[in-house]
Amino acid sequence: MWFFRRKGPSGFSSSSTAEEVTQGIDASGLTAIVTGASSGIGTETTRVLALRGAHVIMGVRNMAAGKDVKEAIVKEIPTAKIDAIELDLSSLSSVRKFASEFNSSGRPLNILINNAGIMATPFMLSKDNIELQFATNHVGHFLLTNLLLDTMKKTAHKSSKEGRIVNVSSEAHRYPYREGIRFDKINDPSGYSSFAAYGQSKLANILHANELAKRLKEDGADITANSLHPGAIVTNLFRHNSTINGKPFTSGLFICSVELCLKVFSRVQQQHATWHCIHK
Repeated sequence: MWFFRRKGPSGFSSSSTAEEVTQGIDASGLTAIVTGASSGIGTETTRVLALRGAHVIMGVRNMAAGKDVKEAIVKEIPTAKIDAIELDLSSLSSVRKFASEFNSSGRPLNILINNAGIMATPFMLSKDNIELQFATNHVGHFLLTNLLLDTMKKTAHKSSKEGRIVNVSSEAHRYPYREGIRFDKINDPSGYSSFAAYGQSKLANILHANELAKRLKEDGADITANSLHPGAIVTNLFRHNSTINGKPFTSGLFICSVELCLKVFSRVQQQHATWHCIHK
């Protein structure tokens, strides 16, 4: 991360915006899917992709919120091409339905941005009986990527344009459980830590992208897979952070301290998050 507006090797800094990073890029003719597109980083990613001419498919759990975001972007950018499709990453049936609907539409797919996520929730199981953070942040995106991969390969081959798969991870991947990903205890409430569980889900995002990149290269597919840390950004990802290690945290001191640090040091949502992985 490049602090205090200091530019890195790319020529951009932590204060660079997505519009600045994509200046001069023509994404006309490209189709992108952005999960978690109804708020935060997902909304800004959708907006700037649309601004540059891409057709963006918003994967959203809340269709009403997705509609509001779409209308707001189209009002700002009348030429924007945006569609919203319901997608609950915590539900495998919802993921399959989304992928089936998209694949049957006959649309190409150049870019897949696995952005949706939840953070530090109390212990809960998904509809498929998988710990909720692992289900939403990793398993849902893993399945979605697999179901869309053939379409992406065909698009890359037919268009001669390199495809992009981006997993939005986090520096929290450095702080999972002591043993890393607890594959044998994913759904075990004993010893559950809300932050460690988040960390292991983000570690899974990185391992997924790394292995996928390796396999795509071995297959000769013209698609890249990357993961990234978007930086400290104030979004509604922090909506569950009234708990510590899955237990209610009644004192507001910790939360206020976190919010203060974020306001001082964080980037706004307009600043670049996924763009270095989308654009070389």
